[in-house]
Amino acid sequence: MLQKLIAAPHNVRFAEFRTLVEAFGFAPVRVSGSQHIFEYPGIPELINIQNVRGQAKS
Repeated sequence: MLQKLIAAPHNVRFAEFRTLVEAFGFAPVRVSGSQHIFEYPGIPELINIQNVRGQAKS
């Protein structure tokens, strides 16, 4: 999945990207509409990814 992201970063399904984010240790904090917010222990910034018609946008 990581190779697919590297090869075609604008053509990644949202579900695949979310799985990858969680595999790197990010934990979901909340969902607000299409926005999925993640946090990582020890890092104060949050990650926001959006589900836009099945594609991941960050």
